[in-house]
Amino acid sequence: MNHDDHVRLLRYAVPAVPGIWADLGSGSGAFTLALADILGPSGRIVSVDRDGGALREQERALHDRFPNVAVEVRQADFTAGLELPALDGLLMANSLHFVRDKPPALRPLLRSVRPGGRFVLVEYDADRGYPWVPFPLSFETWRAMAGDLGLEGTRLSGRVPSRFLGAIYSAVSIVSVRRPASASE
Repeated sequence: MNHDDHVRLLRYAVPAVPGIWADLGSGSGAFTLALADILGPSGRIVSVDRDGGALREQERALHDRFPNVAVEVRQADFTAGLELPALDGLLMANSLHFVRDKPPALRPLLRSVRPGGRFVLVEYDADRGYPWVPFPLSFETWRAMAGDLGLEGTRLSGRVPSRFLGAIYSAVSIVSVRRPASASE
């Protein structure tokens, strides 16, 4: 996939309006760059990954291609108590498949998204993985999980073929204005 493919996967999920977004598990920034392209200079992005080398590569690419977009880069594990600002959107692109038990990891992160904000997932459309993609989830599995998490209006927003596990999809969900109380948090 190239930059245009990344943008295409996000185009109908991320509104091109000013806002604060986080990209969790951003790696070297392929989807952070796509997010910067869509949001433009009025957007702000918090980019989080555990790999400092990948983040440095990402910072160079962002500076070269989108120098006017405000990006805060953080080296951290998104599954370990991450403090985020109030967000208009949260992107997880090819990062959630590294988490076995997804709902407990997602609940605290989703609390950072303003009611009516968006959660965008980019993932392999499969429910069985392999060592490099250990815990993918198909769109249908994600749709059910999103409902259980209190997300609304989950819809497929993009899809591209992949030589690994068949296809990669993007899905967008809306964070409910009526957040469910959960005893399992």
